Amino acid sequence: MSSKERVVENLPDINRDIDRKDTFFADFHVHSRYSMATSKRMDVEHLFLAAQLKGLRVVGTGDFTHPAWMREIQRKLISAESGLYAIHPDVAASIGTTVPESCRNPVRFMLTTEISCIYRQDGRVRKGHYLVAMPDRTSVVRLFRRLEPFGNLQADGRPMLGISAYRLLEMVLETSERAFLIPAHIWTPWFSVLGSKSGFDSIEACFGDLSDQVFALETGLSSDPAMNRTISALDRFCLVSNSDAHSPEHLGREANVFCGECSFEGMRKSLDGTNPWNFLGTIEWYPQEGKYHYDGHAACRFRCHPDKTQQIHGLCPHCGKPLTIGVLNRCRTLSDRPEPAGLGRMVWYSVPLMELLSQLIGKGDRTKAVQRMYTDMLVALGPELDILHRLPLTIIEQVHPVLAEAIGDMRAGNVFVDPGFDGKYGSVRVWPKIDIRK
Repeated sequence: MSSKERVVENLPDINRDIDRKDTFFADFHVHSRYSMATSKRMDVEHLFLAAQLKGLRVVGTGDFTHPAWMREIQRKLISAESGLYAIHPDVAASIGTTVPESCRNPVRFMLTTEISCIYRQDGRVRKGHYLVAMPDRTSVVRLFRRLEPFGNLQADGRPMLGISAYRLLEMVLETSERAFLIPAHIWTPWFSVLGSKSGFDSIEACFGDLSDQVFALETGLSSDPAMNRTISALDRFCLVSNSDAHSPEHLGREANVFCGECSFEGMRKSLDGTNPWNFLGTIEWYPQEGKYHYDGHAACRFRCHPDKTQQIHGLCPHCGKPLTIGVLNRCRTLSDRPEPAGLGRMVWYSVPLMELLSQLIGKGDRTKAVQRMYTDMLVALGPELDILHRLPLTIIEQVHPVLAEAIGDMRAGNVFVDPGFDGKYGSVRVWPKIDIRK
C-alpha cells in the first residue's frame, strides 16, 4: 500500500465500558513448556510475571492433561476464588520484585488445556483443536483417566487423541457439569472445526445432538468478530479470543474483556448466555496479521485475495500446486450475509506494544533497545493492555508523543497491512516501513 488505509470500519468508542472499575482481561488459551515448540520459560512463575506485565487478571494454565505439568500446578498454585487458583505465596516470593510497581496486580489461573482430535467421520479425516476448561483439580484427574486410553498424554502438552470431537465433549460434560469446551481457532485450515482442509461446514455437523452444549467459539488470530458475523449460523455463539501463547511475550496478544465477578462460574455464565452483559468483548489482532488470513503457497512466496484465487482456479501460478485456502476465503464460502450483523460486543483492535516500539525506533522487537523501551513504558504508564486500550492518549503523550500518535492510529484502524498466508505471519504497521521482524 502506498498510503495509510483505515482497514477496520465502524470501530467502537475505545473508552466505553473497558474503563469500568470491575473490568478485567482474561486469556484462557496458552501452553506450558511441555507442549511442542514452546519456550522453556512457559512455567507458572513466568506466566504469573507476564500476566502482570500484560495486565491480565485471569490466565489459563494450559496443558492440564500433561502429568508433569499438572504436578507442577499442584505444587505452585493454591485455591482462590471459586474455580480459580492463585500462585503460592512461597513461589511468588521466590520470584522477587521483577515486576514494575505500576503493573503489580493479582493474577488468577484457570485450569485449561487444548486437545487435538484426529478421527474419521463421514468418509473424511477430521482434525480439530478444542479448548477445555475445568472448575477444579479433582475434575482434571477424572478427565485424565477417561482420556488416557485414547493417546499418549505424556508425549505433548497438547495431546493428539484418536477420538471424535463429539465424544470429547461428551466426556467433558460427564466429568463435570461446570466444565465447558470451546472449539479453538475455528478457521485454521488443518486443525479446526470449520477449517478448509479437515473441518466441517457447520458446528452441528461436528457435534450433532450435543451442539447446544457448545456456546462459545474462538475466532483465532486470522479472523475477527466481523468476519464471523457474516455467517448467520454462528449468531448464537459467543465469540472469544485468546493468545494461544507459546512464549510469555505472546501472552495477551488476544484476550477477553469481562466485568463483574472474577470466578470460574462468573466467566462461564458470561459466555453461556446466563449473564451475557458481563462479557464486554475481545482484544483482537488485526486479522491480516494472522498466519492464515489470505490464500497462498508459502514455498513459492505467493499469496492472494480470495477473488484472485477464484480466477486462478485455486492453483499456485508458479508451481501449479493447490493453494492453502485461508480464513478470509473460508469465511466468505460459508457466509450468507454481505455485511456482518449482530456484532453486539465491543472489539478492540491491537498491535502488540513491542511491535509498535520496534517500528518506532527501527529495531527488531527482540533487541535490547526495544526491550528497554518496553520496560520504561510499563514503569511510566502501567500494564501493556492498559497502555494500548485504556489510557487516554493525552497521558501517553506526556511520556512519549510519537508512541501516543502510533497508538491513536492503531485504535482508529489507520494502519498499513501486509496479510499473512499459508503459515506465514502478516504484519500491521503504523508507518510504511518494511517489516523488520525475523
